[in-house]
Amino acid sequence: MSRILWAVHAPEPAMAEPGEDDRAGRREDEPKDPAGRRTGNESPAEETTQLRIPPRAGRPAEETTQLRIPPAEETTQLRLPPRADRPAEETTQLRIPPRADVPDETPAEEPPEAEEDTQQADRAANSRHRGSRRRPVRSSALVGRLAPLARRLKPQYPRPGRTGWRRWVPSWRQWLAAWGLAIGLSTSLLAIAYAATDIPKNLNTYATQQDNVYFWSDGTPMARTGWVQRQAMPLKDIPEQVRWAVLAAENESFYSDPGISFKGISRALVRTVGQGDTQGGSTITQQYVKNVYLTQNQTVTRKFTEAMISLKLDNRMSKDKILEGYLNTSWFGRGTYGLQRASQAYYGKDVSRLNASEGAFLASLLKGAGLYDPTLSQKNHDRAVERWSWILDRMVKIGKLSPAERAQYTKFPEPLKQGRVYDTGKQSDYLVELATQYAKKAGHISDKEFDLGGYQIYTTFDRKREIALTDAVSQARKKALKSDPGTAKTAHYGAASVATDGRILAVYGGPDHRTQGYNESNATTVPAGSAFLPFVYAAGLQHGIHKTRDSTAAPVSPESVYDGDDGVPVSTPEGPYWDRGGKKVAAHNDGNKSYGPISLRKALAESVNVPFMQLGMDTGLDKVRETAEAAGLLPSSLGPQVPALSLGSSTPSAIRMANSYATFAAEGSHTEPYSVRRITRNGSSVALVTPRSHRAVRPEVATQVTEALTDSFREAHPAASQSAPRAAGKPGTTHDDKAAWYVGTNSSVSTAVVLYRLDLTKSLEPLPLKGIAGTPDDDVPYGIWAGAMSPLG
Repeated sequence: MSRILWAVHAPEPAMAEPGEDDRAGRREDEPKDPAGRRTGNESPAEETTQLRIPPRAGRPAEETTQLRIPPAEETTQLRLPPRADRPAEETTQLRIPPRADVPDETPAEEPPEAEEDTQQADRAANSRHRGSRRRPVRSSALVGRLAPLARRLKPQYPRPGRTGWRRWVPSWRQWLAAWGLAIGLSTSLLAIAYAATDIPKNLNTYATQQDNVYFWSDGTPMARTGWVQRQAMPLKDIPEQVRWAVLAAENESFYSDPGISFKGISRALVRTVGQGDTQGGSTITQQYVKNVYLTQNQTVTRKFTEAMISLKLDNRMSKDKILEGYLNTSWFGRGTYGLQRASQAYYGKDVSRLNASEGAFLASLLKGAGLYDPTLSQKNHDRAVERWSWILDRMVKIGKLSPAERAQYTKFPEPLKQGRVYDTGKQSDYLVELATQYAKKAGHISDKEFDLGGYQIYTTFDRKREIALTDAVSQARKKALKSDPGTAKTAHYGAASVATDGRILAVYGGPDHRTQGYNESNATTVPAGSAFLPFVYAAGLQHGIHKTRDSTAAPVSPESVYDGDDGVPVSTPEGPYWDRGGKKVAAHNDGNKSYGPISLRKALAESVNVPFMQLGMDTGLDKVRETAEAAGLLPSSLGPQVPALSLGSSTPSAIRMANSYATFAAEGSHTEPYSVRRITRNGSSVALVTPRSHRAVRPEVATQVTEALTDSFREAHPAASQSAPRAAGKPGTTHDDKAAWYVGTNSSVSTAVVLYRLDLTKSLEPLPLKGIAGTPDDDVPYGIWAGAMSPLG
């Protein structure tokens, strides 16, 4: 027979009349025991009680049956009748203990005082043993109905009835419950975050721009540029098609969205976390919030805050007000914020006069003015045209521009060329331009960040040297205009002073930045001519010469002798050097003068060209080029690698020539020129990459070059050499008389001056000087050099 679970319950108390015993089944003459039990001396009588059979698998409902309790223990057969889920009758052995062994669950009556004491004791015991296992109580009907559901939802691992990995996979009900819980929690958290987020009362620095301030090397203010050109315009003054050009490019669903784009935010968060492209993903409202309330940092926290503020702002502010604020605070490049200033910067007119085509171009700048300003590069132009066309087509697609109107805009609306960048006046504009270019590069500052302002730029420019250099050029210019106005009108002067440690001390960029925007001191326009000879001399001393192919380099000294006669053909180890026209290449001295055999040191001091063209061939033109680059000339300014390279076919700037000669004065140690020594922003330092020195040529080579340049200075200017024994320098002329130079050093400062003629209204080709550079006894470039270096002592 099968074994079954069973439980014996004490019989329910009978409804007795007053005077009857409290316990059902007790005889009337049976005495009561205080504990509610029979005494051992009494004869127990037979009783009947209820037997509860709890539910189990296959028997979902609880069953009860009558059980007779005999006076003494006995064993009987328990018959379970058949039913739907149990077709056959079952019987089992049941031991029935005597009544004395069955616990009595019905307490005896107690006086009220005793009952109250018992309740207090029970409460104290429960308090002391809270958390301990409680006695099972009878389940309610509701609990009984919910119990099967709870058992089904409760995870069972490993899951019964499954094999392999499926034993550990939750059921669909559990997945559904988990998703429901996650959605509920997320919704609750977003609701809390929305309620806790307030719209900031104060605008950030993006909406309150500052000036950039430039300082001289002594710490005194030099110039101030306020580049936040912003003028708020009411939305009604901005043409509707221009507005829709912006919306078509940035957020066509602006008037219907809730202020945020859930798809865009998700994409932006993925890119932000993955350190990828951070552009895109924001509505107009979000961009406006970022512009005026938050920072530009690409972080998850900032993105979340932006979304919460955007939602709240969208509920509190009208769409037109948000759009108006966005159009007046967005950056369009060229230092402009807002459509009004952008319209003036790119088209020279108010925004109210823009058409849809021009508006489409300005809208393209919102994606990145540095990439879409067509005046910066050809690639920018191509990108701008493509973006402009796409925006106009987009306007047609969303119904804000008719196909007929679109057909009118087939030609790209070319904006004005880059306007004047600064408005500080005269020479300081050129200084500001140089310092700004260097600050952005060395400080890793974007155009947009720099235009926002707040920077303090401490330059290397020496106020006294700048005044001296400017005055020297101004005097030379006035003198030329007085003596030969026609020729002097097309004259251009460029000059720069650079310290041996790379600091740019002074520059002359032109008469006025407002009338001549490009900087003459940094222009690579005309060849260096014979001012290039020191680099050929240094290359020979540094690397030696090769008279035969694949031979070991033979050393060269300042006393090495070369042929100085005019017209001597240039030779190679294989023989004469022939040009492409089939003619022998020959070098010529100034005035076609011949010098006979001459040492290299004397040839440099007297600026004899022929020996250095041959020295360049013997050393190797690649070595000449390498030495010039190491000394400081830019590779892009060096001429073709042909014999003419040695005679100065390269076109370096005045800044680079001064810097390269400073390398020889610094005993062969070169430092790249720089114009900014320190940058701060609102009191905090900005990391700045400062150039470091490196070895260009051996110290003894630099000394030998400087000695030859000193000889050149003394022979040409014996009186000045008395007060400036350390001065060294030489003039530079070209064979076609289209440029005149003077480059020299004194102590730790090197200055280069260049003079040439150029008629920008006709051609970019330099014109002959026609005597404007003076004579050997009254050399104009040297006069400017001497004035800039004064006092030479």
